[in-house]
Amino acid sequence: MLALLTAACGRATSDRRAEAPAVCEPALPDPRFRYSDADAPIPRHFLASTEGTVAFADNTPRDNPITNAGATLGRVLFYDTRLSADDRVSCAGCHRQEFGFGDTARFSAGLRGKRQRRHTMALANARFNDHGRFFWDERATSLEAQVLVPITDTLELGLPLEALERKLAATSTYPALFTAAFGSPAPTRERIALALAQFVRSLVSAGSRFDAAFATGGAPDLGRLTSEEREGLRLFHALGCAGCHRTIAQFADKANNNGLDPEGVAGSDTGAGGRRFKPPALRNVAVRPPYMHDGRFRTLPEVVRFYSDGVRPSTGLDPRMRNPDGTPRRLGLDSAKVGALVAFLEALTDTTFLHARRFADPFPCHGK
Repeated sequence: MLALLTAACGRATSDRRAEAPAVCEPALPDPRFRYSDADAPIPRHFLASTEGTVAFADNTPRDNPITNAGATLGRVLFYDTRLSADDRVSCAGCHRQEFGFGDTARFSAGLRGKRQRRHTMALANARFNDHGRFFWDERATSLEAQVLVPITDTLELGLPLEALERKLAATSTYPALFTAAFGSPAPTRERIALALAQFVRSLVSAGSRFDAAFATGGAPDLGRLTSEEREGLRLFHALGCAGCHRTIAQFADKANNNGLDPEGVAGSDTGAGGRRFKPPALRNVAVRPPYMHDGRFRTLPEVVRFYSDGVRPSTGLDPRMRNPDGTPRRLGLDSAKVGALVAFLEALTDTTFLHARRFADPFPCHGK
């Protein structure tokens, strides 16, 4: 039976691409999961930490706080393949929970297998992107603006917003979900954006072994980390990594030019201009290779060795990546220091978050 249901939901295989997938409805628990700040507050150590509080970095707007009904609707929308033109692709097709809501493909497959232009960004802790702009090139001015772009993009979900509104209005599920979240059943694009943004902001990852060392909000208990991980944490600060990957959420403050070879995998891509790109937060970075906007590095040791020896000169190189004389700053790490930094990054993996049911696919017939 499970195999039949999986096929009915259009899990893409080459022998049934021509078949129209059957309608698939979500199964939501009763009582439903809780997402609001009152029910699922920001962890205490995120607000008071020697690593840096995220209080100033919260990009939640006053007119779109996380509500239980709104984030529930956002979760359903996030996993629903009906947000795509062919009813086969969802937001979660590229942003997969087991990969920290990122992807391990260099370039994710979207509508009809089309490949994306850049590596998929991970969404965990996007709430603490204090600069408030999204995508590698920061072209979206808010999370509410960002979540609609992949829906209409012809390489991603490829569905015009007016068609999406009509499609959701015709379902048996969405009128009640929109009424619970917004007071009436109308599935407008504005409400879709609000709900999706609420769900994405609820994706707070704060349960790694690194977090356990800071969980009291007071003096950290670094004995919870191995000696190699502690050395990696020390180097992370001593070498200036924390100057770009800030606060306990390790979110980059803005797009920057970090000295990548412009002739790399996607050499013509200039990002936000001047080859500046804004990376996602580092939480769960170990489970979502490859790395950089073009997925050029396959492993974390490759990334660390790039900062050790590979930073290239560039007219737009971030000042934090320069020596006092203007030359590229290369860290010159030996193998032990590379290993320590990688161990620290691996300690940022939050296995509870990667398997939490309240963030998981609510459509039972999608299968696994």
